[in-house]
Amino acid sequence: MDIFTCARQHHPFNMVSDSSPVFVPRLCSSLNEKHATGLSCFEGMKAYKALNDGSLRLFRPDRNMERLSGSMERLQMPGWDFDQNELVACIAELVRLDQDWIPTGEGYSLYLRPTVISTHKFLGLAAPTSLLLYVIASPVGPYYKSGFDPVRLTADSGFIRAWPGGTGDAKVAGNYAPTMKPQYQAVQEGYSQVLWLFGDDETVTEVGSMNIFFFLVNKETGRKELVTPPLTRGDILPGVTRASVLDLARTWGEFDVVERFPTMPEIRDAVYDGRLLEAFGAGTAAVVSPISCIKYKGEDLEIPATGEITQRVWDEITGIQYGVRDGPEGWSVQI
Repeated sequence: MDIFTCARQHHPFNMVSDSSPVFVPRLCSSLNEKHATGLSCFEGMKAYKALNDGSLRLFRPDRNMERLSGSMERLQMPGWDFDQNELVACIAELVRLDQDWIPTGEGYSLYLRPTVISTHKFLGLAAPTSLLLYVIASPVGPYYKSGFDPVRLTADSGFIRAWPGGTGDAKVAGNYAPTMKPQYQAVQEGYSQVLWLFGDDETVTEVGSMNIFFFLVNKETGRKELVTPPLTRGDILPGVTRASVLDLARTWGEFDVVERFPTMPEIRDAVYDGRLLEAFGAGTAAVVSPISCIKYKGEDLEIPATGEITQRVWDEITGIQYGVRDGPEGWSVQI
């Protein structure tokens, strides 16, 4: 593990007195490299206490390990083909040791962030030769304090989150910092988050840092369908909650479940025609986040919220996470 020491020494540029304390990192080149070139990736997952018996559980951790491996491979990190079961076992042991930090009750959990950073000991832009893997753990409370709080989005930011051939399908640090400015601007304009678009046809990709779903009536077929952008282009993050929503909805067999790129003109027309029934974001932090409005070309498109599908997804996924419902094999992993 990298260690940083503190020493008193003369500052080379005489900006501080000779006796002033100056932090001198033993591995300053490593620190510079991982921060300056963004050689880091991470995961987001949670540990839960079951509501019925207090047992400790993880939700689909195999999916997180698979995605972490893919992110590492995208950054040319050695060891990307690590033993995923072994890392899950390590995280499970951490959760057991820190179980007193997990609050009890629905909506409470221990947020876990496995992180991998480069620690090679030289300056220069190159693939890392050494890494540090660590896991941050933090107690978290309910995302919604008292019922759902639908979000209002803007699709007029003019910024692009990801593109084919980029890193949109990996959970790397460099994907997130550039979203801070458009997010800030969205809030200043009275909106909660940015709806990310791509291309001349303005295909919808993601919302904030979540995957997005639309439940609508298809204009051509007249059939109800749940739509989310596919992973085929490489600009969509393969979210664990995204996969869970798709898997559950397909077992219901009540409407079409479709992976395709909706466009904003299509969504606008669906709002005009009354065919857009509901929309929501999906991710680890919120599980689902209902959408009540999308600003597009200066117009606020109002969307019914919270819809029945959004509520049903929330009920089923959180029920599995907290041991109230029996989910598919391997979803709720007791540790």
